[in-house]
Parts: sequence; structure tokens; C-alpha cells
Amino acid sequence: MIIKQLSVFVENKKGRMAEITDILAKNDIDIRALSIADTTDYGILRLIVDNPQKAQETLKSAGMTVTLTGVIAIAIPDKPGGLSSAVKVLSEKDIQIEYMYAFLNPTDDTAFVIMRVENEDNAIDALTKGGIRLMKEEDIYTI
Repeated sequence: MIIKQLSVFVENKKGRMAEITDILAKNDIDIRALSIADTTDYGILRLIVDNPQKAQETLKSAGMTVTLTGVIAIAIPDKPGGLSSAVKVLSEKDIQIEYMYAFLNPTDDTAFVIMRVENEDNAIDALTKGGIRLMKEEDIYTI
């Protein structure tokens, strides 16, 4: 239930995001979700794409610093308290969340949450036992 996320080191300079997204587009790689955390000089672009291995190879061949990271994807009801229930399950098991981001499912009242946690196996076990729906790679990559 681990999915692959690309983490791309991005210098804060004009046109850098355009360059990255253009490379992905020209190689027929579809972005499913993204998040960027930045400082004054650089950022880390986190991407969920439909073909992470191809995206990694393509961006690396263009001279970019890229890593693949395992993350967990969950589906929660898109309503008040939907995220709270999942986070509470992890908190009760003392599982720390390093970061997370979310996006809506365009076809129903579900939100997908991507999260990086300190212990993926424990988190998967806790979420499963807590009744939280975990997403598989094919579920996310084919949205």
C-alpha cells in the first residue's frame, strides 16, 4: 500500500517549474498531485505521477536531482472530520506524520491524502485497523 512519490530539488529561479512540467508533458507523464515546500533559494517539489519510474529517469536525464520516496495514500470522506479521524488513528499509536498533502477525487465525495510517516508498516497497520481506506498504486496513478 506504499505508493511512489517523486521529490525534485528545485532552484528558486525563473522558469524552473515550467522546465520541469514541460519535461513531464513532453514525455507523456501525467501529474496526479503535487506539493512544493520552499525556502528563499530552493524548494522541494513533491509529485505523484502516473508513471513514477519513467518520470524519475526522465528528470534525472535532464540533469535534475530526483528521488523516489515511499508514501501512504488514504481515501477519506470529503466532509468535516474526515481527516481528523485518520490523523487521530495515527496519533493514538504515536506515529508521527512528517508531512502530508491532499487532493479531491473529481468523481465522488472523497479526498485523497498523501502522507509520509515515520514508520510506514506501523502506520498501515494502524490505519487498516482503524477502518481508514488505503489506496493502492494503481488507484492513484489511474485517477
